[in-house]
Amino acid sequence: MRQSYFITGISTDVGKTVVSAIVTEALEADYWKPVQAGDLDNTDLHKVKRWVSNSNTVFHESHHNLNTPMSPHAAAEIDGIEISIEQLVRPNTKNALVIEGAGGLLVPLNDTETVANLILPEDKVIIVSRHYLGSINHTLLTIEALKARKLDILGIIFSGDEHPTTEAIIQKMGGIPILGRIDEEPYIDANVVKEYADRLKEILL
Repeated sequence: MRQSYFITGISTDVGKTVVSAIVTEALEADYWKPVQAGDLDNTDLHKVKRWVSNSNTVFHESHHNLNTPMSPHAAAEIDGIEISIEQLVRPNTKNALVIEGAGGLLVPLNDTETVANLILPEDKVIIVSRHYLGSINHTLLTIEALKARKLDILGIIFSGDEHPTTEAIIQKMGGIPILGRIDEEPYIDANVVKEYADRLKEILL
């Protein structure tokens, strides 16, 4: 398998799925979200399939599709199952692979393992950050947690309206590159994703 990219966020609903689609399109990579919790009629996999238009990407099914929109450990308990890292075997592919995490970095998968345990040393990690009260703290904590695990942070993609002072202090204190921004788009479709993918392609390769 070629290079793998892990997309994590500073919280839930910060734009990980849109960024995952953009990175997938830019690299013509495969896409995989190991655990989906809730919204099973319109999963993140469904969205990425709609938004990615190249013919090389393979979309891999989630290992767990949980019924309740909660932290995976809690949603799994409701469904009467237990998640373990050993179950979450990565797809075998000759393409690059984009992996989308669930929620933030330390979201529990079970009593002892979090989303962070899914990230391998060879993965290039992209952090998705969105501006809200507390987002500086959440972003810097995410960076610190990744560095403490000696994981390879490729950089940050900001989602939403620009906030220069917030972004400047995150870059200064976090010490990692800013890869780009996804604006507050009125809608997301394949054309929008392709436009962003073309901008990010050279940075990601």
